[in-house]
Amino acid sequence: MDRIDEMIEAIIAREGGFVNDPDDPGGATNLGITIHTLRGLGLDLTGDGTVSEADVRAIKRVDAARIYRVEYFERPGIARLPQAVQAAVFDMYVNSGSRAVRLLQDVLVAFGEVLVVDGKIGPITAAAAHRVARAVGADRLNDAYGVERRNFYYRLADRRPTSRKFARRRDGGKGGWILRAEEFIARRWHLTDAQHRARVASWG
Repeated sequence: MDRIDEMIEAIIAREGGFVNDPDDPGGATNLGITIHTLRGLGLDLTGDGTVSEADVRAIKRVDAARIYRVEYFERPGIARLPQAVQAAVFDMYVNSGSRAVRLLQDVLVAFGEVLVVDGKIGPITAAAAHRVARAVGADRLNDAYGVERRNFYYRLADRRPTSRKFARRRDGGKGGWILRAEEFIARRWHLTDAQHRARVASWG
C-alpha cells in the first residue's frame, strides 16, 4: 500500500457506507461516492443500462478507491502540491470538488501570492504553494488551510440552514464537517466547545 492508498483508506473510513440524506446535495452516496459522480463517469455497475441508486449501493471498496485515485487525486494534480497539504486538499476535494483548490488558493493569496483563484492546480498555483511552504513552513500552510476549510463549512451552514446538521450536532457540539476539518490541523488550532457554540449561536 502506497501513501495515496493510505489516504484513500482514511477517506473511505470517514465517509462510511450507504446514505441518502435529502439534505445532502450529493444525493445517494456510498463510501463517499455520489450518484452524480457515477453518472458523470457513466459507471453502470449493475449493467442494467442506467445509473441509479442501485449502482450506488453496488459500489465496492475497490471501485471507490480507483475513483478516488484517478478522479480526485491524479486528475486534479494534487501530487503537484507540497506533501504536507496533500491529504487535507485530497480529502476536501472528495467533499467539495474544485472548491478545495479555491480554498487553498485563497490561503496562498492571504500569504501574499498573486494568482487567479480558479480551482485548478496549474504550475502557478503549485509553485506558489511550494514557495509559501518554504517561507512559513509546510505545517503552518496546512494549518491555515484547515482553518479556512472549517470557516468555509461554517459560512456554508450560515447560508444554508438545511446543512447546519452537518456542522453542529443535535446536542450543540461540533458536527462532522467541523471535526473533519480539524482532523488535519494541529490541536492548538482546534476550537474549544465553547468557541464552537458561540460561533453557531445565531443559528438558534
